[in-house]
Amino acid sequence: MLATSVAADPALTTTIGVVGGGQLAWMLAAAADDLGLELRVQTPSSNDPATRLAKVVEQAPLDDVEATRKLALGCTAITFENEWVNLEGLAALASEGVTFLPSLHALEPLVCKRRQRELLQQLRLPAPAWLPLGELLVSLTPPADSNNLQPKSPLPVVAPLQMRPGWQFPLMAKAITGGYDGKGTEVLRNRSDLDRLLQRVESDHWIVEALVAFDLELSQLVARDCQGNVVCYPLVQTQQHSQVCDWVLAPADVPHAVQAYARNVAASLLTALDYVGVLCIEFFYGPQGLQVNEVAPRTHNSGHLTIEAAQTSQFAQQARIVAGLPMGSVELKVPGALMVNLLGFECSQHDYGEQRRALASLPGATVHWYGKQGSTPGRKLGHVTLVLDGGTAALRERQAQQCLAAVRAIWPLPAT
Repeated sequence: MLATSVAADPALTTTIGVVGGGQLAWMLAAAADDLGLELRVQTPSSNDPATRLAKVVEQAPLDDVEATRKLALGCTAITFENEWVNLEGLAALASEGVTFLPSLHALEPLVCKRRQRELLQQLRLPAPAWLPLGELLVSLTPPADSNNLQPKSPLPVVAPLQMRPGWQFPLMAKAITGGYDGKGTEVLRNRSDLDRLLQRVESDHWIVEALVAFDLELSQLVARDCQGNVVCYPLVQTQQHSQVCDWVLAPADVPHAVQAYARNVAASLLTALDYVGVLCIEFFYGPQGLQVNEVAPRTHNSGHLTIEAAQTSQFAQQARIVAGLPMGSVELKVPGALMVNLLGFECSQHDYGEQRRALASLPGATVHWYGKQGSTPGRKLGHVTLVLDGGTAALRERQAQQCLAAVRAIWPLPAT
């Protein structure tokens, strides 16, 4: 059963914990406060964004199990800001009765991209063809020549390594852990790119995927509660800049059948994993249909616009689920919205007050500034969401283009 309101029970004094203190935890803390919940965080720096709103801060590395044990005292449940989780270390806490949402068992096949791909194969969900990096090159022994009467050499002939049959460049290489915002990914355009990568990395820690030709990149935000109820937010379109999210448009202008298929994929994945919490699936959509690009077991950049555009934001939804409250409605409360990331375009210590005020003055705009220490090119410093009132997809697309141009006039993209 879905709640029709996101108002909290005033008698409820639930405390939830978050491992991580970045912008996602900061926005989660704001949503928790609106719900009358207490939120505690574990994060390595006292300057991390979420420390400004958290009721209690355990200043420690994210993989510090003892700090997580301390964080858990008095918390109904612990959740995570990102997927860089010390599963092995936290297993001891789970055995002691600490509740993690999502569970460590549900996270285990999602925190590694190789395990993600194996899971998608097992569930027969659409995804690009892939291989472990170490299996891409093989030794192709030439067939024996029956007409060659020369005696065989006593030494084995070592054939040069060649591309596995059926595979060709270009390819996408991905680190199986730790990659984000374009880090840990490389496009391999030829054999020279591949050889250079193999010289620099451990091949067991990388996979390669067929490079997908697509028309749109889409994102499906979904949530599941402890009772097994699943809700899907409207599908959104995303655009990348140097493999970092540039902007997000809601709702995506795609056929209803594509929306339904994305929801089915999301529901199947969450149900198979018994996953509890908010999760995001990034898709490619093009000539080969809908294919899963990445699975992020957490709140996600593509869902930031739900703060202004949805009945229940992704952060309020996560807080509700972890606190044991009924899920809220995921319907949009406005015709559409555009979210633009404010990516660092220079190295500086500026607070960009003038640009932030100019952005906030745009019609229908709300600026979220994360308060990070210093700007570097491509770093996510904040985002701005602009509400769209167009009654059709074509009108919203035109409005979004105008809004994006207005944002760019104030806040330029970083150089590629």
